[in-house]
Amino acid sequence: MNQDYLAVNKELWNHKTPIHLESDFYEVEAFKKGKTSLKPIELALLGDVKGKSILHLQCHFGQDSMCLSRMGADVTGVDISDVAIHEATTLSTELGLNTTFVCCDVYAAKELITEKFDIVFTTYGTIGWLPDMDKWADIVSHFLKPTGKFVFVELHPVVWIFDAQFEQIMFSYFNKEAIIETTPGTYANQEADIQLEEIGWNHSLHEVFTALLNTGLNIKHFSEYDYSPHNCFKNMEERAPGEFVIRHLNEKLPMCYSLVMEF
Repeated sequence: MNQDYLAVNKELWNHKTPIHLESDFYEVEAFKKGKTSLKPIELALLGDVKGKSILHLQCHFGQDSMCLSRMGADVTGVDISDVAIHEATTLSTELGLNTTFVCCDVYAAKELITEKFDIVFTTYGTIGWLPDMDKWADIVSHFLKPTGKFVFVELHPVVWIFDAQFEQIMFSYFNKEAIIETTPGTYANQEADIQLEEIGWNHSLHEVFTALLNTGLNIKHFSEYDYSPHNCFKNMEERAPGEFVIRHLNEKLPMCYSLVMEF
């Protein structure tokens, strides 16, 4: 691939961030008043984080990071978008939180962060922006203390094989090549006046698991879910509070999965 995926995707997220801040999806005003952006799946896996150090990879504009700070954790959030990190820092200051934010590519995190963490955390729509799971897994394991744990919740790779309407299979389940698209809107506002190129990759469960296991991490928990806690695709309906499925497919697809690993 000749294109600089980092530059392309950084521009994409720099343009998405202001739209997301104003969207109903992120409920920023409710968040400012104390509403958590964390979902029940990850909250159950995280447990009591009071006094824990947490590295949040691909944190966007930091809502989840700041929610973890509100829960008593010492949190560092990392994201490639300088606009998102600026907004995160501004929000953290406004809310009187001590969340730390670092602007960098995930793969470059070792160059800017020296400490180890009790928990490495990342959720929902993150690894599809990264081409190499071995490099990603190395970052995860590098930043974990020997007694630490990796908490990961992600959209299921099966959902990424479909077109935007979930009517046709368009892409391989396996990571065979970069997927370069120009699509209108954004998951947080599908009618938004934005249409920029993006570069991503599909990562099968095998690819993710193998990369993490090869670093010496061991599986402590794994689960798949027939719903998404986010209303982030077209043609979704809420079957129960906080549980979204594709309307015409109902509960036939795995929508997300969760994973906890330790040394």
